[in-house]
Amino acid sequence: MHGKTLEGNLEGDSPDREVFVYLPPSYQSGRTRRYPVIYLLHGFTDDPEHWWGVKQHFVNVPAVMDKYLASSGAREMIVVMPNAFTAWQGSMYSNSATTGDWEAFVSQEMVGYIDGRYRTIADAGSRGLAGHSMGGYGTIRIGMKYPEMFSAIYALSPCCMAANTFSGQRSAGLERAAAVRSPEEGAKADFGTKAMLASAAAWSPNPAKPPLYFDLPWENGELKTAIAAKWTANAPLAMIDQYVTELRKLRAIGMDAGEQDQPIGSTVVTLHEILTAYKIPHEFEMYQGNHVNRVAERLETKTLPFFGRELGGRAAGK
Repeated sequence: MHGKTLEGNLEGDSPDREVFVYLPPSYQSGRTRRYPVIYLLHGFTDDPEHWWGVKQHFVNVPAVMDKYLASSGAREMIVVMPNAFTAWQGSMYSNSATTGDWEAFVSQEMVGYIDGRYRTIADAGSRGLAGHSMGGYGTIRIGMKYPEMFSAIYALSPCCMAANTFSGQRSAGLERAAAVRSPEEGAKADFGTKAMLASAAAWSPNPAKPPLYFDLPWENGELKTAIAAKWTANAPLAMIDQYVTELRKLRAIGMDAGEQDQPIGSTVVTLHEILTAYKIPHEFEMYQGNHVNRVAERLETKTLPFFGRELGGRAAGK
């Protein structure tokens, strides 16, 4: 689909994005039936080809959906995943002149596109938003800003939740990122350096700074506090107090992480504590596992049943 909100992004990514769609078994035969939709967001350096089983990966969404639908009480739903792999290998599902407005692309354009082309139940009560890692970050970020578009959200091992103040210390990762001069160089970097580059493109864009069009919080051996503040402003744990009213509008919130997935696990615990303090109902679980080894299982046994229970509306004729 063509994303008008992605047009003119300074890193030169195409605004024409692949969108993978899982249709439930009855979709072709039940010509009058309409279905709830889960919008599923993949992680950093990832893409839908891996998540849809085109390439070998730790999860295969169609296979997971088939297994879920074979279980007792399962509910047929449409699942949608956009390709958010960018020049810096991940959009962070944020709004930036450098990467484009991925918030609006996910919450507005893609929803309208899917509702216009598939037999969805076209209201917020029948839309869910979920994601893993960077996609979990996007789920929290977008979900708490757009409760009029999604009624239920589920974050699996969400990354990038806590503010990074950089503690005034020299950062080898940021210094390596500062030495990168092109996406091609960035693609050869280690994972941490790639993450710094993508974060800068998403959270500290600078249209006046070609050819990369972003600022890093640490350059020339010096901490740039104004740039670090921009990164902090995009950390959900720093943002969440301003979105309590919106979070209360959501029908359901779910989140989980592996005990061995640190520091992500600890930030999910903190999110749970914040929601608890505000008396916002939610589902929360820490389980034995790392960042990827049980994602397929969690999707099948926790995330999909969560949406099966919480999304409103029933397929017509069901």
